[in-house]
Amino acid sequence: APRRRLAGNVLRDQALLVSGLLVDERGGPSVKPYQPAKLWSEASNFTYKADRGKDLYRRSLYTYWKRTLAPPSMAVLDSADREQCSVRPKHTNTPLQALTLLNETCFFEAARKLGERMLAAGQSAGEQITFAFRTVTSRSPSNRELDLLREAFASYEAAFTRAPDAAKRALHVGESIPDRALNTIKLAAATALANVLL
Repeated sequence: APRRRLAGNVLRDQALLVSGLLVDERGGPSVKPYQPAKLWSEASNFTYKADRGKDLYRRSLYTYWKRTLAPPSMAVLDSADREQCSVRPKHTNTPLQALTLLNETCFFEAARKLGERMLAAGQSAGEQITFAFRTVTSRSPSNRELDLLREAFASYEAAFTRAPDAAKRALHVGESIPDRALNTIKLAAATALANVLL
């Protein structure tokens, strides 16, 4: 993959789009997506109350910013702070960025919804993985990539079969409701694979 990833706001919007969560509504007031509890009160003596429903899934363009306190996931992903004009964005690669993309509520919830789309896209694991890969990357996986992803999918399914409580916990991240028609173990495995792809 290229060494430089997309900008933080584009990564978030892309994850919401491919998952089917993105609310493509134009205009309106700023919205407050997920954020770690008590972050604002510890950093600036203000309180932050995340929005509910569709406002959690609006484009990053509409995210509420305090000038001195950027949304944490955007700050980690190199968004410019708003205390001064920034002509050239900074580009860094840090382990914290990878952890944000794997664990932050919005990204993990998007992975679950992409996992739901993946399971609905075909009967075989190969069809499902190919759909998810094409959705995220806009190309078909090579035979080697497909074999690796099949192995990963099978190992995730085996791990969640051994720990069904972990599968249930993985499906209840974020406000959106998981599709109850889908098998919990399969959906948790698909979520883990979609998380890797995102």
